[in-house]
Amino acid sequence: MNDRILIIDDQETLCYFLTESLEEKGYQAIAAYTAAEGLEVVTRQQIDLVLLDLKLPDGDGLDVLYEIRKADSSLPVIVLTGHAGVESAVQAMKLGAYDYLEKPINLEELSIAAAKALESRAMRQEIQRLRLQQGKDHEFIVGDNKQMQDIMHLIERVAPTKASLLIQGESGTGKEVVAQAVHRLSPRSKKGFVPINCAAIPDNLLETELFGFEEGAFTDARRPKPGLIEMADGGTLFLDEISTLKLGLQAKLLRMLETETVRRVGGVKDIPVDLRIIAATNRELRQAIREGEFRKDLFYRLSVVVIDIPPLRERVEDIDKFAAAFIADLNRARATSVQGISEDALRLLRQYEWPGNVRELRNVIERAMILCSGDQINVGDLPAEIVSKEPAMAFESSLVPIPRVSEGVDMEGMVASIKKRMMLEALEQAKGNKSQAARLLGLSRDQFNYGMKKYGLEAD
Repeated sequence: MNDRILIIDDQETLCYFLTESLEEKGYQAIAAYTAAEGLEVVTRQQIDLVLLDLKLPDGDGLDVLYEIRKADSSLPVIVLTGHAGVESAVQAMKLGAYDYLEKPINLEELSIAAAKALESRAMRQEIQRLRLQQGKDHEFIVGDNKQMQDIMHLIERVAPTKASLLIQGESGTGKEVVAQAVHRLSPRSKKGFVPINCAAIPDNLLETELFGFEEGAFTDARRPKPGLIEMADGGTLFLDEISTLKLGLQAKLLRMLETETVRRVGGVKDIPVDLRIIAATNRELRQAIREGEFRKDLFYRLSVVVIDIPPLRERVEDIDKFAAAFIADLNRARATSVQGISEDALRLLRQYEWPGNVRELRNVIERAMILCSGDQINVGDLPAEIVSKEPAMAFESSLVPIPRVSEGVDMEGMVASIKKRMMLEALEQAKGNKSQAARLLGLSRDQFNYGMKKYGLEAD
């Protein structure tokens, strides 16, 4: 343990006492006896936690707290105060202090508070690292909209616990990515993350894969084999497509969760296990319960915390970020040098429905980089189903009715009427912004201006 704790207090005896106690716990302790000295240490050295007295000879502890928060907002501060200063300690909490302790200091309370503060700091740093990470697969959590921000905060809060987690979302939205993030941020991160797709393994094999078997349990069982549940002991077991699990296996899984033991196929003894279960599904489990295909009691055991991941079509604003991340990752993997993607190509990506979600987007970017002849992905590098997507579909409900084909139909006039109506509809949706209206229709600004002149819309 190399965490460095700074003590800012003018009582030299107390500083010595706390330093000795903290160093016995394995921390590095540094003492500063004035506000100025303490702030200098914070700005010049790597500090992981500050113990701050609110009564200092050369300044108010609240002012020191403000300066520390300004220098490093993630640095936790535990304030130290006498009984009469509890009101000031509460004020310090409002200013961002992590906790406060009353003097005389109880060493056990200090040890617990310090450990929690340092764990919280480490977790925030890891969350930040994950957000900035340019990692192996780049299917990390991306998103600026409220739903994705809420998911990030929920991961941050649930990761340190042992609570079972149910992740719901369409195929390709990144359910396993969220599960891995929870595991990496948990105290179990040094143990294994064991994933299994329940839908990919035949029913007659899934039980032995999960629970293992003993010698002689069936033909060819010549030696005992532990299952994935035992392999995940101390870590996390990720059960993807949990809705496909048969009722018999659901009952065995429920027993394992309730007793925290596993019994191998053909076995007679229970083996203790300590693991976290994260389940995922692209199906509405409550509907499966109503249809008698999923146990209600297992659902409640698995869904202590539920995370719903929105499909990509509901967060179009994130497509640019995903595309940039995938390009950077694939450049490293393939030693290529694609610099980006054209605005026209991005426009087509934004208007596509993405039935395969983030997974499909990654595949499209990878394909485009293979076909790309220059340093930029262009429209011609995209699949036909994306390029042929008609932006006019959004306006189908408001188009003028097309008359039945008969002799004498004015084709040119009918097409002009439809185009004019589409441009008016686009302008209305864009609240008069020509550039935005042009993007809605897949046109350049010049093309849109030409159309306005042609169809007499400028005066309107």
